[in-house]
Amino acid sequence: MKRVGKVVAYIVRDGRVVVFAHGDHDTLALAGLQVPAGTIQPGELPEDAVLREAYEETGLAGLRLIRYLGVGEYDARPAHDAVHVRHFYELAVDADEVPECWTAYETGDGVHEPIRFDLHWMPLDQAHVVAFGQGSHLGRLFD
Repeated sequence: MKRVGKVVAYIVRDGRVVVFAHGDHDTLALAGLQVPAGTIQPGELPEDAVLREAYEETGLAGLRLIRYLGVGEYDARPAHDAVHVRHFYELAVDADEVPECWTAYETGDGVHEPIRFDLHWMPLDQAHVVAFGQGSHLGRLFD
Protein backbone atom coordinates (compact mmCIF):
# COMPACT_ATOMS: atom_id res chain seq x y z
CA MET A 1 0.00 0.00 0.00
CA LYS A 2 1.19 3.50 -0.82
CA ARG A 3 2.45 5.69 2.06
CA VAL A 4 1.84 9.43 1.67
CA GLY A 5 3.49 12.15 3.77
CA LYS A 6 0.95 14.58 5.24
CA VAL A 7 0.86 17.49 7.66
CA VAL A 8 -1.88 18.62 10.07
CA ALA A 9 -2.02 22.16 11.51
CA TYR A 10 -3.58 23.10 14.82
CA ILE A 11 -3.71 26.90 14.62
CA VAL A 12 -4.31 27.95 18.22
CA ARG A 13 -5.27 31.32 19.70
CA ASP A 14 -6.95 32.17 23.01
CA GLY A 15 -7.81 28.54 23.80
CA ARG A 16 -9.41 27.96 20.39
CA VAL A 17 -8.35 26.19 17.21
CA VAL A 18 -9.17 26.95 13.55
CA VAL A 19 -11.62 24.49 11.96
CA PHE A 20 -13.44 24.52 8.64
CA ALA A 21 -16.13 22.92 6.55
CA HIS A 22 -16.10 22.76 2.77
CA GLY A 23 -18.61 25.30 1.57
CA ASP A 24 -19.72 24.62 -1.96
CA HIS A 25 -18.60 21.23 -3.25
CA ASP A 26 -21.27 18.56 -2.78
CA THR A 27 -18.79 15.69 -2.61
CA LEU A 28 -16.58 17.59 -0.17
CA ALA A 29 -19.53 18.54 2.02
CA LEU A 30 -19.46 14.97 3.30
CA ALA A 31 -15.92 15.57 4.59
CA GLY A 32 -17.11 16.98 7.90
CA LEU A 33 -15.36 19.47 10.15
CA GLN A 34 -11.59 19.55 9.62
CA VAL A 35 -8.40 21.41 10.48
CA PRO A 36 -5.92 22.64 7.85
CA ALA A 37 -3.92 19.73 6.47
CA GLY A 38 -2.34 18.52 3.26
CA THR A 39 0.32 16.65 1.37
CA ILE A 40 4.06 17.15 1.73
CA GLN A 41 5.49 17.91 -1.73
CA PRO A 42 8.61 16.07 -2.99
CA GLY A 43 11.70 17.64 -1.42
CA GLU A 44 9.63 19.72 1.00
CA LEU A 45 10.26 19.62 4.74
CA PRO A 46 7.18 18.87 6.87
CA GLU A 47 7.58 22.16 8.80
CA ASP A 48 7.53 24.08 5.50
CA ALA A 49 4.58 22.04 4.22
CA VAL A 50 2.44 22.74 7.31
CA LEU A 51 2.98 26.50 7.01
CA ARG A 52 2.20 26.39 3.27
CA GLU A 53 -0.93 24.26 3.67
CA ALA A 54 -2.21 26.30 6.62
CA TYR A 55 -1.85 29.53 4.65
CA GLU A 56 -3.37 28.06 1.46
CA GLU A 57 -6.43 26.80 3.32
CA THR A 58 -6.99 29.73 5.71
CA GLY A 59 -5.53 32.80 4.00
CA LEU A 60 -4.18 33.88 7.41
CA ALA A 61 -1.02 35.96 7.27
CA GLY A 62 1.52 35.79 10.08
CA LEU A 63 1.36 32.05 10.73
CA ARG A 64 4.18 30.83 12.95
CA LEU A 65 5.31 27.36 13.95
CA ILE A 66 5.12 26.78 17.72
CA ARG A 67 6.04 23.10 18.05
CA TYR A 68 6.00 19.64 16.57
CA LEU A 69 3.41 17.40 18.23
CA GLY A 70 4.40 14.06 16.74
CA VAL A 71 3.60 11.69 13.93
CA GLY A 72 0.75 9.25 13.41
CA GLU A 73 -0.56 6.98 10.69
CA TYR A 74 -4.05 7.04 9.22
CA ASP A 75 -5.40 4.30 6.96
CA ALA A 76 -7.31 6.27 4.32
CA ARG A 77 -9.15 3.27 2.88
CA PRO A 78 -11.71 2.90 1.44
CA ALA A 79 -11.59 6.47 0.11
CA HIS A 80 -7.93 6.13 -0.95
CA ASP A 81 -5.68 3.09 -1.14
CA ALA A 82 -3.01 4.70 1.01
CA VAL A 83 -1.69 5.15 4.51
CA HIS A 84 -1.22 8.80 5.46
CA VAL A 85 1.88 9.40 7.57
CA ARG A 86 0.80 12.58 9.34
CA HIS A 87 3.05 15.11 11.04
CA PHE A 88 1.12 17.24 13.55
CA TYR A 89 2.09 20.82 14.43
CA GLU A 90 0.88 23.60 16.68
CA LEU A 91 0.84 26.98 14.93
CA ALA A 92 0.05 30.52 16.08
CA VAL A 93 -1.06 33.52 14.09
CA ASP A 94 0.75 36.80 14.71
CA ALA A 95 -1.83 39.35 13.67
CA ASP A 96 -3.51 42.09 15.65
CA GLU A 97 -6.93 41.27 14.26
CA VAL A 98 -8.10 37.84 13.20
CA PRO A 99 -11.68 37.25 12.03
CA GLU A 100 -14.06 35.09 14.07
CA CYS A 101 -15.50 33.51 10.91
CA TRP A 102 -14.28 33.84 7.32
CA THR A 103 -14.15 32.18 3.93
CA ALA A 104 -10.98 31.30 2.04
CA TYR A 105 -10.49 29.69 -1.37
CA GLU A 106 -7.65 27.28 -2.05
CA THR A 107 -6.48 27.31 -5.64
CA GLY A 108 -3.88 24.57 -5.11
CA ASP A 109 -2.07 23.64 -8.28
CA GLY A 110 -4.47 25.66 -10.46
CA VAL A 111 -5.78 22.52 -12.17
CA HIS A 112 -9.04 22.23 -10.25
CA GLU A 113 -11.67 24.81 -9.40
CA PRO A 114 -10.94 26.76 -6.20
CA ILE A 115 -12.09 24.93 -3.08
CA ARG A 116 -14.11 26.97 -0.60
CA PHE A 117 -13.30 26.75 3.10
CA ASP A 118 -15.74 28.20 5.66
CA LEU A 119 -13.53 28.74 8.71
CA HIS A 120 -14.09 29.62 12.35
CA TRP A 121 -12.51 29.24 15.76
CA MET A 122 -13.63 26.35 17.97
CA PRO A 123 -12.87 25.93 21.69
CA LEU A 124 -10.13 23.33 22.11
CA ASP A 125 -12.26 21.27 24.49
CA GLN A 126 -14.82 20.76 21.69
CA ALA A 127 -12.38 20.09 18.82
CA HIS A 128 -12.33 16.32 19.31
CA VAL A 129 -15.15 16.22 16.74
CA VAL A 130 -12.90 16.92 13.74
CA ALA A 131 -13.09 14.26 11.01
CA PHE A 132 -10.68 11.66 9.64
CA GLY A 133 -8.67 11.27 12.82
CA GLN A 134 -7.29 14.79 12.51
CA GLY A 135 -7.94 15.37 16.21
CA SER A 136 -5.68 12.52 17.34
CA HIS A 137 -2.96 14.85 18.66
CA LEU A 138 -5.13 17.62 20.14
CA GLY A 139 -4.47 16.38 23.68
CA ARG A 140 -0.76 17.13 23.23
CA LEU A 141 -1.61 20.85 23.08
CA PHE A 142 -2.17 20.62 26.85
CA ASP A 143 1.28 19.13 27.63
